[in-house]
Amino acid sequence: MSRWWLTLPCLLAAGAACAQSPPSALDVANLQEDVRGLTQKVNDLSLQVEQLQRQNGDLRNQAGAVGYATIVQLNQAVAELNQAIQSAVANSRADTLQQMTAANLKLAQQLNAALSSAGKKGVGGTAEGNFSDDYPKTGESYTVQKGDTLAVIAKKTGAKRQDIINANKLSDPGRIQAGQTLFIPEGK
Repeated sequence: MSRWWLTLPCLLAAGAACAQSPPSALDVANLQEDVRGLTQKVNDLSLQVEQLQRQNGDLRNQAGAVGYATIVQLNQAVAELNQAIQSAVANSRADTLQQMTAANLKLAQQLNAALSSAGKKGVGGTAEGNFSDDYPKTGESYTVQKGDTLAVIAKKTGAKRQDIINANKLSDPGRIQAGQTLFIPEGK
């Protein structure tokens, strides 16, 4: 801020010294009024500067109370958030796998029970019994057609009838049904 008001008395003195005639009372009164007006404006400006300084200090204090995060603090917060998310995802995966494993075990038990029950009842011509393991372990699948018998299937595929019975554990070979899939061992 310029300090032009400090040079005002010097200018007045210089103006008075240069003038040949003494200033009139009116000129002095006008100058005094101008000085008084300028002094008032300077005082007003000084007051405004003090108010602005006070407001600036208040804002600094408020900003200090609110606090600002540094980049390091922000990075740390993001890293912690990432860890929390990864942990939640891992826990969710573990829970899902555990639920799926339990459901699979339950289904396997139900399937085993159903197969066991079907084997005891002789459904579809299969049952537990004494079957020979003396048949070729390689071969192909065959879907029984309407009118097929084991003899017809053996003739079509070149396999032995008894090998088909043993491989499929057929307790009643006469009860095969159309649509049933059989394993046909390769001929010896």
